[in-house]
Amino acid sequence: MSTRRVGVEEELLLVDPGSGALKAVSDRALRGAPDADDVAVEQELFLQQIETGTTARDTLSDLEDDLRAGRRAAGEAAATAGAAVVAVAAPVLASQRPDVTPKDRYHAMMDRFGAVARAQIVCGMHVHVDVADDDEAIGAFDRMRPWLPMLLALSANSPFWQGEDTGYASWRSQVWQRWPTAGPTEPFGDAEGYRRVAQELEATGAAMDTGMLYFDARPSRRYPTLELRSADVCTEVDDTVLIAALSRGLVTTAAQAWSRGDPVPAVRTDLLRAATWRASRYGIADMLVHPVSGELAPARLVVEGLLGHVWPALTAAGDATRVTELVERLFARGSGAARQRAVREAHSGDLGAVVADLRRRTEASWRDR
Repeated sequence: MSTRRVGVEEELLLVDPGSGALKAVSDRALRGAPDADDVAVEQELFLQQIETGTTARDTLSDLEDDLRAGRRAAGEAAATAGAAVVAVAAPVLASQRPDVTPKDRYHAMMDRFGAVARAQIVCGMHVHVDVADDDEAIGAFDRMRPWLPMLLALSANSPFWQGEDTGYASWRSQVWQRWPTAGPTEPFGDAEGYRRVAQELEATGAAMDTGMLYFDARPSRRYPTLELRSADVCTEVDDTVLIAALSRGLVTTAAQAWSRGDPVPAVRTDLLRAATWRASRYGIADMLVHPVSGELAPARLVVEGLLGHVWPALTAAGDATRVTELVERLFARGSGAARQRAVREAHSGDLGAVVADLRRRTEASWRDR
């Protein structure tokens, strides 16, 4: 396969432009959504959320243009309903129970999963990378499992939850992993192994269908892609592009290893869960689990290891220089979680100022271009 195309879905929160409180208007907003050829705007689980999706792109510059266009479309749609969009992975302010989007599927999820489902007003970023077929998708996924916590660490953007500082860089991931099918997995071996596990999970009631297999990565139901799902939605489009480029690099590198017949890394799922927890807890602000040695190492060193692992794939796609610049920029300014905490501190603990800053930066990601 030549350079693999990559696309991104972003989940966004809808808020009142004045108070910053969540606003349940996605149904009204979608009626005002502008037509766009290269992006899609859709509803999500709750009326306080909206989702954008880009076209699959060969180059990071084209992907970036689509990401900005998607946010513009979502922002303009929200404005028709008196709301604004915010690219943040969890609600910052204390709020009432979210309103379920009135679709049969979503109500069935609430009935089956109860409080676990009702808590899922969180926003992730899903990266789709081209694969030849489901066997290649699973072969790649099995071999990239140790590296996926790094995407979470780099994207961490949800330190606050319903008016409180959680102590985590990504609280979204902690909420998300309450689903019985979420998080790291054992290797599947091949597409048939994946389908067998899916059938068994559905038989237990832990998933209504394959759309509820919330693993850190999975073959897409709608596209010929491997969908990477571990990252927080990022406020800065630069960070989104970085995660997309690294995702493409990981899939390309792992698919090549699968085609050569390289063995699947012998790493236990419980240790992967520990590495994911550490990425969620600290982001890039502390020690992380190194995917090769399994030992704690400074986040910068672990990220350098990730870059080295995917460097040939980044170079082949023409992404190496851009990714290097984006990594340097991220470490220089700090993570999304660090920015949110800095804004709160600068405003004497006012979380409303945090939401206002998030809204301004989300809008700037399309208005300033």
